[in-house]
Amino acid sequence: MNNSNYTMIKKLSSALFLGVCFSVISSCAINPATGGANPVLMSENREKEIGLEEHEKVLASMPLLEDQELLAYVREVGSNVAKVSHRPDLEYQFHIIDSPDINAFALPGGYVYVNRGLLTFTNSEAELAAVLAHEIGHITARHAVQQQSRGRLANTAATVGGFVTAVATGSGYVGSQISQGASIWAQTGLSGFGREHELEADSLGAEYLVNAGYDPAAMIEVITVLKNQEDFNRRVTGNGGGYHGLFATHPRSDTRLQQAVEEVGNISDNVITQTDNTKFRENMDGMIIGQSQNSQSNEARNRYYQALLGYTLVFPEEWEIDETTTTVTASLPNSGSIKIEAQRIQENIEPRVFIRDKMGVSGLQKSEALAQYRLLGHTGTAVSAETGNLERIAAIYFGPRVYTFRGEILDDTSVDEIDALLLASIRTFRAIQRGEAFTGSEAKIKYVQASEHFDFSVVAQSSRIANYPEETLRLLNGYYPIGSPEEGDWVKLVE
Repeated sequence: MNNSNYTMIKKLSSALFLGVCFSVISSCAINPATGGANPVLMSENREKEIGLEEHEKVLASMPLLEDQELLAYVREVGSNVAKVSHRPDLEYQFHIIDSPDINAFALPGGYVYVNRGLLTFTNSEAELAAVLAHEIGHITARHAVQQQSRGRLANTAATVGGFVTAVATGSGYVGSQISQGASIWAQTGLSGFGREHELEADSLGAEYLVNAGYDPAAMIEVITVLKNQEDFNRRVTGNGGGYHGLFATHPRSDTRLQQAVEEVGNISDNVITQTDNTKFRENMDGMIIGQSQNSQSNEARNRYYQALLGYTLVFPEEWEIDETTTTVTASLPNSGSIKIEAQRIQENIEPRVFIRDKMGVSGLQKSEALAQYRLLGHTGTAVSAETGNLERIAAIYFGPRVYTFRGEILDDTSVDEIDALLLASIRTFRAIQRGEAFTGSEAKIKYVQASEHFDFSVVAQSSRIANYPEETLRLLNGYYPIGSPEEGDWVKLVE
């Protein structure tokens, strides 16, 4: 190919690409939060429509907290932040999900959701405002819309690129479009938007905090508290989880975040006026921590907690649970049983191969991979060589261990039904979340003032917290891994 032909093809390529882009994007939209230019293929009205559609799905799938006073308080704090944001005219809605999980998320059009579990780890109104401001930052910067638009542009670019290649080479190749997959709103709302967008939401959130009269340093404080929780969860269970993937998006010493918050504080002439936490404590006092009756309404009550190994699952209702030092078995006479054992992972092999080579089960039927709660495994059915009964087999990797499941079906007349129960139980296997497992009935937050010689280790001895009581109390109060409150400081206990 001579130089003149090459130059012609380059020009043709550029022209075709720009032509398609301008046919798709009527203008280069200005980001309402940053002032920068970014291609957005969606009107604000359509953004609101999508938000409403997804909001209705949330209402249908997640239980909402029924505490109207707490909800009114959260809405008050959120509205104060939203009205000083870059998009104050949006009709923001704030909701509390009745879940012990540590998370919050936002949907396009002004919908903000915060889990009850995250609220328990905030220690001031400013920290609560920081969580809400971060989510508002995602909305004002239209991060979800940007991500969706970039997906469309990638599709367009792939198609154009393929066409140009065909013109240049005569190969007849046409570039394939990138698959859109599942709903982008669901994917990004809970898991986060990537480091750049998360930092931008932090920076915008800090700006909104200042505008609303809060100390912007609260953004760093609440992220530190939540990162400590995630760090501890990862240490004891091997599974981090947590809010917006903090480990991935915010390093332990996040200088970029610190610089962004400092810059917001330096350029602001606003005075910090929101320092009284009396109303915050009044609304958080008595809040349920861990599982509530309402959050368990759609879940079988036969949930089992293995505190030492850090896992939990739901067995079929009315099945009796029997424990030894190494195993746990659930069974129903003349119906079926399931036995769970744990062992150290010795080889780096796939769960499917583990079932075949280590559990000695070949010829697996209904074979399928498992991917649940960020855990990988495999399952299927096989006929027992010893009893001739059908077995439900599974292996799930969790931290440094592999957990094996052997479920036996005893009732020949209900094979499909019992197998479905066994598989459903296996699919509930996950890590115990921090602050989740308590003894007895619903546990609640109780604020007290620290005495002169307050000691978390002493208080933990009489706490209702079943697992890691001292560490959990420290995490709840922002004193992890060390430190103690001063006399007269308010601290959260669990009663």
